[in-house]
Amino acid sequence: MSDATAGRFGTGPLSRVAALVYTLLVVELLFLLTAAPGLAALVLLDRDAGNIPLAALCALPAGPALSAALYALRHRSSDLTDLRPAAAFWRGYRGNVAGVLKIWAPWLAGLAIVGTNLANFSAAGVPGWWAVLLVAVTVAAALWAAAALVITSLFTFRAADVARLASYSLVRFPGVTVSNLCLLVVAAGLTMVATEAAPTLLAAVFVAALLRNSRPVIDEVRERFTA
Repeated sequence: MSDATAGRFGTGPLSRVAALVYTLLVVELLFLLTAAPGLAALVLLDRDAGNIPLAALCALPAGPALSAALYALRHRSSDLTDLRPAAAFWRGYRGNVAGVLKIWAPWLAGLAIVGTNLANFSAAGVPGWWAVLLVAVTVAAALWAAAALVITSLFTFRAADVARLASYSLVRFPGVTVSNLCLLVVAAGLTMVATEAAPTLLAAVFVAALLRNSRPVIDEVRERFTA
């Protein structure tokens, strides 16, 4: 094989598509593997309001798994001769697990509280607009968590700084916020029309879309807040 042919191998459009598909498949399998303990328990839970805190606990392993997926897809290669998505996934998992849990665990706890309140709303005897407010808070918190997950997966900041940067990004980049809201709507729609497992089985695709949406945030953080 000539040097010119060797240089072209693994860099063409078809090769890039194949590399992306391969990377998504590997990342999806590793996500399912690392999140499996919680996901398996989540499937076994009954749809009961009393199980909402347990459901939040079952979702705890998904945070580091999503973070590792973000890291792996951010550092992926489009060259078929240089594909190591599994190595990038595990590198991101080991490096980010502690920092991600500092963001993910409090968010899940807050989500469990709000979910429990909504599930028992009729018994609370509060005005109907309160439910609308709780739903709005839940959506805003989910968008904030998505931004925080991206930032803490790709950069090294204290948890408090990640929280501030995530809040800042929601206002600074409304286009990103709206795009991520659309992702949230799609995930919720899949859950309603199919099954709770549908978004999980497409986790790598959702992560890739989140990463693409978040490019302006990533560029801003890298240029303004890192040395």
